[in-house]
Amino acid sequence: MLGPERRRSLTARPPGRRRRLTALLGAVCAAVLAATVLTSTASAGAQESQQDRPAASRAAAGKTVGYFTNWGVYQRNYHVKNVETSGSADKLTHINYAFGNVQGGKCAIGDGYADYEKAYTADQSVDGKADTWDQPLRGNFNQLLKLKKLHPDLKILWSFGGWTWSGGFGEAAKNPAAFAESCYNLVNDERWKGLFDGIDIDWEYPNACGLTCDESGPDAFPNLMKALRDKFDGQLVTAAISADASDGGKLEAADYKTAAQYVDWYLPMTYDYFGAWDAQGPTAPHSPLTSYEGIPKDGFNTEATITKLKEMGVPGDKLLYGLGFYGRGWNGVSQAEPGGTATGPAPGTYEQGIEDYKVLKDRCPPTGKVAGTAYAHCGNQWWSYDTPETISAKGDWAAQQGLGGSFFWELSGDTANGELIKAIR
Repeated sequence: MLGPERRRSLTARPPGRRRRLTALLGAVCAAVLAATVLTSTASAGAQESQQDRPAASRAAAGKTVGYFTNWGVYQRNYHVKNVETSGSADKLTHINYAFGNVQGGKCAIGDGYADYEKAYTADQSVDGKADTWDQPLRGNFNQLLKLKKLHPDLKILWSFGGWTWSGGFGEAAKNPAAFAESCYNLVNDERWKGLFDGIDIDWEYPNACGLTCDESGPDAFPNLMKALRDKFDGQLVTAAISADASDGGKLEAADYKTAAQYVDWYLPMTYDYFGAWDAQGPTAPHSPLTSYEGIPKDGFNTEATITKLKEMGVPGDKLLYGLGFYGRGWNGVSQAEPGGTATGPAPGTYEQGIEDYKVLKDRCPPTGKVAGTAYAHCGNQWWSYDTPETISAKGDWAAQQGLGGSFFWELSGDTANGELIKAIR
């Protein structure tokens, strides 16, 4: 998951509607009542049957998953309370808490201070109550528990790995059962009992190269996911995966089809297709929905990614499409349209070449659209990012594709009133 502090590179609900029937005649009323009772009974039975099915077989339709980063509580000053005050909590079905580490073949704590030690004052707390010095659980975990009390249907998964910490999965894959045992014990630790509803695996990338290169073989990923599914019985198991749909690319390096039976859904990272790691350009949108004339690389767009995964045998309702709540940009660009040359990455608040949407929308507003996303040329800078308009259109496309929902990286990039998340359909 590409975030300003921990870069991820590709290469590198609606509620049901209640029907109310009004009887006009006594006889009709009786008939309708009888039919309603039968229908309700059948519906309840169907719901029971759905709940009794293994988690991996349930459809992901209508999911809106947002990543919350534990390091966001530092420079970004973004806390769990912001998820509530922005209105984001009302839109979210799931939060992926990023990241836990992978060390010695086991799941491990990522940042203990941010996760469960940091004390919150009353004005910083979700419920307006300050932490005390002697309470057993503080930090983000305690705040997330408070958020779940306000939103009982909200599910939270602990995401492990990410760009920085994916190097540990190779060791974990040597003994998947031991890895799954360690993860289960940590996710369901008594100290934060009731917080997490499952686990999300962010391995960048199985049998391929990310920050480091993995040579565990094409079967390592499905073996790992099977072990997690066996252990996390009744809880959610998901995985963020590559979006590289090029010939011979990362999606072909591991057996994602076999692993699909063990996950509730996949989160293919359909962003960061292009960026200022190619310092001289050509400029290109980092999250194109479709291909376009002049795109720098075939297979690097959302439509190609989803099509390839479906062709590999992954059901559409187990695929969420990804959105970036940030832009990627170049400096030294004179051409307004995509395809221009550059001198390097554009300046960013936390990292060169990347900036939050909430900053870019005013600093460098859109000047055009291409391939279902927006771009902006201001001065000698060129940026691309999604807007409420393009996010809404991507949602229409996803519905036509029968996808299970959407996810985004990450919550702190949105405006204080949740401008982007409220555009998600």
